Amino acid sequence: MENIETNRYLLPAIQREFVWDHTKIEWLFDSIMRNYPISSFLFWQVSGETKKGYKFYKFINEYRETFKIHNDEISTNGLNDFQAILDGQQRLTSIYIGLKGSFAYRGFGKSKTNDNENTRPTRNLYLNISNELKDEEDGRIYEFKFLKKDTTKEVVVYEKDAKWFKVGEILNYASEEKFDDFVEELDGSFARKAIRQLRRTILEKPIINYFLETEQDLDKALNIFIRINSGGEPLNFSDLIMSIAVANWKHSDARKEIHTLVDNIRDKGFSVSKDFILKVFLYLYSKDIKFKVTNFSTDNAKEFEDKWSQIRDAILETFNLVLSYGFTNHSLTSKNALIPIIYYIYHKNITNQFSTKTTYLKDREEIKKWLHVVLIKRIFGSSADTLLSQIRNAFTDDFNKNKINDKLDIFPSELISKKIKKDTSISDDFIVELLCTQKDNKYAFSILSLLYPNLDYKNNDFHKDHLHPISKFKKKNITKLNVSEDIKEEYYRDVNFNNGLYNLQMLDANENMSKNDLNLKE
Repeated sequence: MENIETNRYLLPAIQREFVWDHTKIEWLFDSIMRNYPISSFLFWQVSGETKKGYKFYKFINEYRETFKIHNDEISTNGLNDFQAILDGQQRLTSIYIGLKGSFAYRGFGKSKTNDNENTRPTRNLYLNISNELKDEEDGRIYEFKFLKKDTTKEVVVYEKDAKWFKVGEILNYASEEKFDDFVEELDGSFARKAIRQLRRTILEKPIINYFLETEQDLDKALNIFIRINSGGEPLNFSDLIMSIAVANWKHSDARKEIHTLVDNIRDKGFSVSKDFILKVFLYLYSKDIKFKVTNFSTDNAKEFEDKWSQIRDAILETFNLVLSYGFTNHSLTSKNALIPIIYYIYHKNITNQFSTKTTYLKDREEIKKWLHVVLIKRIFGSSADTLLSQIRNAFTDDFNKNKINDKLDIFPSELISKKIKKDTSISDDFIVELLCTQKDNKYAFSILSLLYPNLDYKNNDFHKDHLHPISKFKKKNITKLNVSEDIKEEYYRDVNFNNGLYNLQMLDANENMSKNDLNLKE
């Protein structure tokens, strides 16, 4: 813990972020208490000029789910030689949080978007010293749990139903005399046994077994990193690509830039991951758009950095565009459908107010219609890479020579339909299926938007409304209708009819509120 706090242990830019949840941390401490091996670690000795050549980050110790998950970068200027953690970050961060930090996660049923002590209470790790666990399916014996700071007031021993010892306090009992005095005051043999075992494992026994790589060679470090991470907490290709991108950017912090962009998109109401950002870059500049380490070479990383501001602006403007169409994260059923739009906006160099300028009105209308249709038809349901490559062929005849056809003056929706090998036709059966779409279905918005294209979608000034009020289909109201039982059964009691597209319209918000529960005839 001292090495972490004095920056003798740091995280290289190739490392992923901390992803363990609170239960895995609690389980890890049970394993430590029982002297179970927690696998070996891989450290990289960083010294001399190597310290200046790459980016490094501090460990996180005050973790807040969603809102405080990024590691802070540290300047290595004037810093003594240190060791970078190539493998074991999740375990080492967990130990650090348990002993020296806190972990805040969202309570059941609490808001996903608000960050406060009500939705994500700060918690410290405690050990139950009243009794051991028995007959647990997962085999745990020692009960570790993150308890709310506001409840425990961070006291050393918190008592409610059971006695709980604040795990990090064990670091204050290096003195055997002080520790013995504390143990003598504890009631119960299990409490004394548990506390003594905690002190032995944390202060006396070496927990970490590691291999130290000393060569000052990032390429070798990357190879070791990739091979080591084939086990444990699995890495996907985007993690590796992200690692290499971060390591090879020279003038900007790739990790910070990408995270900021993801956060900015979230502020607009949409959720994307770093995978989406990396996929966009590959789509813009790589002939092969699959997530492969070889597709993200040093040269590609340089191009990514050089073009970053324009790429970022194109992505943000595309989300401004779909926001003006009235989409939400729920109704935008495929983020991959945005990638061709980003490609068009970026390579046409029309990122400046594309979503608002009257100059681009015809383009926006064409894109809107295309986007709704491909979402309704669920074109991006599978084989996304193949489909995206086919769509890109509508923008250029030769990707290597020219990223976009100079003669292309409007979004090529018709040409895209010809290039993709997907059925985009509208059959009678498909229409019947659409008519059964329920009001809260994520595809209902796109269907109704095509049927009612002239509403104020830009300001979200619209409501999905029942033509015949849904309240009229309650059993007590249906019985009053002067229609046959067969018709009642076939239509009025059928949710496909009364809550489906048959009985839906898109209304101006004010008009809908004034309509209230009136019958359609009224």
